[in-house]
Amino acid sequence: MSDRPAAPSIGFRYYDLLVGGMVAVLLCSNLIGPAKVGTITLPLLGALSFGVGNLFFPVSYIFGDVLTEVYGYSRARRAIWAGFAGLVFASFMTWVILSMPPSASEPYNTQLQPALEVVFGTTWRIVLASMVAYWLGDFANSYVMAKMKLWTRGRWLWTRTIGSTVIGQGIDSLTFYPIAFAGLWEGETILKVIAFNWTMKVLVEVVMTPLTYAVVGFLKRREGVDVYDRGTSFTPFSLRDEGEPHALR
Repeated sequence: MSDRPAAPSIGFRYYDLLVGGMVAVLLCSNLIGPAKVGTITLPLLGALSFGVGNLFFPVSYIFGDVLTEVYGYSRARRAIWAGFAGLVFASFMTWVILSMPPSASEPYNTQLQPALEVVFGTTWRIVLASMVAYWLGDFANSYVMAKMKLWTRGRWLWTRTIGSTVIGQGIDSLTFYPIAFAGLWEGETILKVIAFNWTMKVLVEVVMTPLTYAVVGFLKRREGVDVYDRGTSFTPFSLRDEGEPHALR
């Protein structure tokens, strides 16, 4: 860790709300989404199946983009660790609740327990894959976002939101599916699923670009700051506030 003094603390009005939103989307997409596989029919491609959690998981990356762009890498790093801690706690809580024997005095438990196990009883490999892929993918996304902001001198926001998502979601997908399903799925199936889910997640980012522009512009105006990560230590293993705030007021 760097011995350089941390940047002075600045009070923000919306930072905590964004962190809460990011963690909420992350938990919902990881706990609820993997339980269902959906199918859509597209022209020329036909029927395509995918985990419906992928419809909303990319939104957590959009939160990460906004946090990095407005508040800087170090504050996005705090949000990533908050999300990781939330995933660990939610996984532990799920295991404890499912492991507790249901009361025989309540007949409804005979229906409830199997349903809970189907919906929330993911295997240890899927839980591990989710946490590792999230940690690697989100830090890669935030790192690329912050570095590209320096390279582009704050211009062309769309290049870094999409570019960071290409890298971050790529690492996420390449990590999650082999850990979760290697040896259970054919190698060709894993590659196809990785390619489809990565493409869909990047397309979500592209479609959401106008909204990302609007949210980033709003936050920069209301917070009165725009952070550049000059001199920031990009280690993930720190909770220090860093970055170079540029006052917009």
